[in-house]
Amino acid sequence: MPSPNNRHFLVHVSIFRAETTKSLSLMPSLDSTFEGKTSFGMSVFNLGNAIMGSGILGLAYAMANAGVVTFLVLLTVVAVLSSYSIHLLLKSSGIVGIRAYEQLGYRAFGTPGKMAAGIAITLQNIGAMSSYLYIVKYEFPLVIQAFLKVDKPMGEWYLNGNYLVVIVSIAVILPLALMKQLGYLGYTSGFSLSCMVFFLISVSFLFCSMLAADIVSSDARSDTSQFGTYPRSIHGDLLVHFQTAYTIPILAFAFVCHPEVLPIYTELRKYKKMQHVANISIAVMYIMYFLAALFGYLTFYGEVEAELLHTYSRIDPYDTLILCVRVAVLTAVTLTVPIVLFPVRRAIQQMMFPNKTFNWPRHIAIAFVLLTLINLLVIFAPNILGIFGIIGATSAPCLIFIFPAIFYIRIVPKEEEPLRSPQKILAACFAGLGFLFMIMSLSFIIIDWTSGTSKASSAH
Repeated sequence: MPSPNNRHFLVHVSIFRAETTKSLSLMPSLDSTFEGKTSFGMSVFNLGNAIMGSGILGLAYAMANAGVVTFLVLLTVVAVLSSYSIHLLLKSSGIVGIRAYEQLGYRAFGTPGKMAAGIAITLQNIGAMSSYLYIVKYEFPLVIQAFLKVDKPMGEWYLNGNYLVVIVSIAVILPLALMKQLGYLGYTSGFSLSCMVFFLISVSFLFCSMLAADIVSSDARSDTSQFGTYPRSIHGDLLVHFQTAYTIPILAFAFVCHPEVLPIYTELRKYKKMQHVANISIAVMYIMYFLAALFGYLTFYGEVEAELLHTYSRIDPYDTLILCVRVAVLTAVTLTVPIVLFPVRRAIQQMMFPNKTFNWPRHIAIAFVLLTLINLLVIFAPNILGIFGIIGATSAPCLIFIFPAIFYIRIVPKEEEPLRSPQKILAACFAGLGFLFMIMSLSFIIIDWTSGTSKASSAH
């Protein structure tokens, strides 16, 4: 699946230190905007939904490239790093009493820090929302066509992806995006996650049913299936080859939820439990990611495609279970868009209206303009996903690795943790890791473009 968004971050420490200290009192606190009424469970649902997105559909392909053992090791490392990154954000936020990503940037590096964080969040999440609506545009017509058993569409409007994506945006996404608080979306997030649980159960059931069919088949000895011949063993899974390198940036961004962490933190009823919310959400997604990738990979092995649903549709495009799975995934992806839109609207308000209190007309207008822009991109600029790939390769490492680490180093007082303390040295190494992931991702995209392949981009 496509993976979105970007911004080069330039830090001038000595220039902005005095400005930051002098101007901090001018920054409005968002704690007064929200009263913190969201329960622990709803916060877990919202953050889990923000993490999952549509990336789960490409993990079986990633496992096919890396092998089961290598994939599990990489997934475990990334989950731990993501939890640590959220710890850095929450620690910085707790010290200065700020619960907005952009304001942390302002506190650390002044206006450039605030603008860098805001732009990165905006581009990252606009790209993510665009990728989700691309799935709606191309998958929804196929699902309707399969349910109606229309073999040759004759231009019916209800099979036109452009019309359908607009209808879904107006009827489903916009009303949810107009909610005043992110916590109100906990119910839809819970339903979205239940759809992905249904997807996971269905993937495991399809694997078991196909395995049973192989066992009873008279052709089982030849290790063949309706998809062709492939080895029914995992002796090659321990081999690390060049394709494995493409898996690293895919998994590095598998737990992207950092723009949503602080908005959820703001609305959580008990602030001290936010790290527990993050740990539980990451743990649940870790289990779901691994099982979905494992069952998808063991079903098709080398035949698995970059988008798992396309691989299953080759079995029988009219199979009822597979159709239900596709509907569940479409539902989950659609209900993720409002969650991702909230941080973008908040970033825009912080950049353009930093001293304004909550205003319904502005709240509605920003959501409407954002959805209109994303629909226009999806309908009229399908090739824009290549650009979003570059954007995502730069903004995602910033939001996940670089910004949390350097904000932490700047915000935590030297009296509490000296610059050469183990905590800050570890944070500096974490930022360096982010730059490494950024270079790797950009390198693979450039290699794909110059060689005419699409490994990296198709795997996202």
